[in-house]
Amino acid sequence: MMANKKDIERCPWCGDDPLYQDYHDNVWGVPVHDDQTLFEFLTLEGAQAGLSWITVLRKRENYRAAFDGFDPAKIARYSEKRQEKLLQNPGIIRNRLKVSSTVTNAQAFLAVQAEYGTFNDYIWAFVEGQPIVNRFKTMADVPASTPLAETISKDLKKRGFRFVGPTIVYAHMQATGMVNDHLLGCHRHKACAKLK
Repeated sequence: MMANKKDIERCPWCGDDPLYQDYHDNVWGVPVHDDQTLFEFLTLEGAQAGLSWITVLRKRENYRAAFDGFDPAKIARYSEKRQEKLLQNPGIIRNRLKVSSTVTNAQAFLAVQAEYGTFNDYIWAFVEGQPIVNRFKTMADVPASTPLAETISKDLKKRGFRFVGPTIVYAHMQATGMVNDHLLGCHRHKACAKLK
């Protein structure tokens, strides 16, 4: 008999919120190789700084609408006037530094694409193209950052990215499946471990 969705064992961080559970079950830890989606996660992880992920997750569709579907080529050209208009949008996190960093990051993102062909090729090279599969038993075992996240963070900053500290970078790695941090008891650990 198939387990009821409520009875499925999940990582405890997603709690009982259906939106959070859906994100946990279908998105978090699944390897992402599409540049636009990678840029979306980089933007959303940066927007999260100082806030809870569920706050950002609830605004995700508003972000997609406000930021041209996270098209870095369009965002890189946003004028000051366009950024001011975004700061009036109640559907996103209205933080001046976070909005301006999205534009700066889009410009840096395009530069990485020009150098490496794709952002995917650049970012996944840090894990040699293969997800790191961890075997954590409890949430206390899961780090907030790692030496590799620090290395990536330094490289991104050197390239002009902002809101890319090691904790944000590690959250990005978890979200985009560069690292599988689903707990061993979670129903998604084995499923994500098979993905590349």
